[in-house]
Amino acid sequence: MTTPDRTPRVSIAIPVYNGERFLRASIEGLLAQTFTDFELVIADNASTDATEAICREYVARDVRVRYHRNERNLGGPGNFRRVFHLSRGEYHKWSTADDLWHPTLVERCVAVLDARPDVVLAYPRSNIVDAAGAVVRTFDDPLDLPEESAAERVRHVMEKSTLCHAHLGVLRRSAMLRTGLIGSELASDVRFLAEMAMVGKFAVVPEYLFGRRFHEASSSWDRDDVEWQRQYYAPGRPGLAGFGTWRRYAHLLHRALRVPLATRDRWEVIRFLGRRMRWERATLARELVQGRFTPRDVHLSHPR
Repeated sequence: MTTPDRTPRVSIAIPVYNGERFLRASIEGLLAQTFTDFELVIADNASTDATEAICREYVARDVRVRYHRNERNLGGPGNFRRVFHLSRGEYHKWSTADDLWHPTLVERCVAVLDARPDVVLAYPRSNIVDAAGAVVRTFDDPLDLPEESAAERVRHVMEKSTLCHAHLGVLRRSAMLRTGLIGSELASDVRFLAEMAMVGKFAVVPEYLFGRRFHEASSSWDRDDVEWQRQYYAPGRPGLAGFGTWRRYAHLLHRALRVPLATRDRWEVIRFLGRRMRWERATLARELVQGRFTPRDVHLSHPR
């Protein structure tokens, strides 16, 4: 078991804002993991409900739990980045305040990463659950990426991602540090996964160990609500959400030039991104003309 004076193998990191409704169930599921060499780091995004009190209860109960409260709301992506930088583990697992985790999830994912050094991300199959935790349906993310070609892996992420659960698996911290993490542009979870795919392979654990909870307050409930998007991505900074498609491709091209890749693979990634930009040229032109981002132009999933 992890103690405060040593670095844990895994950091389980919860970015949370006003999560009192489901927070206890989420924390209990994480503390019950069969893999015990972890720290559980919580970044509270200036919550106004009972989130802080709940978190402090668990800090007092379990030495593995650390709690940090932001002085102001950093936005959802900002808090994902904040909790990552507060963490220390060799492997990193972002976790939400409302989803459900099977006790063996971390153990099974860590086993894959330990056995396969070329894999940078391991995650399980998913169940979609309702507010009461009842399974609505199963969902198989199509992101098992064993390809040797980084360009093929990036193409698969950008063309096949839908609900985008993979970033909630267990990831190599060293690989994450080669990415821009989750950002303030829409669909930045997909962009982050594409950057991870430049660095290495993804592996799917073939059991249903994750419960993605959909409810009226979850971040994927109403993706086209412009005011919600502003508050989630850039609270108090409405201009930050502009030129989302341009910023997504700028991030990707920047990483394609910086991550260690064979020359041929690097140019294959860049050529693919160029083709995608041509395909989205109407959106890119509209962003230039309007000087702002139109949410309906991107329909991929959003991080929490």
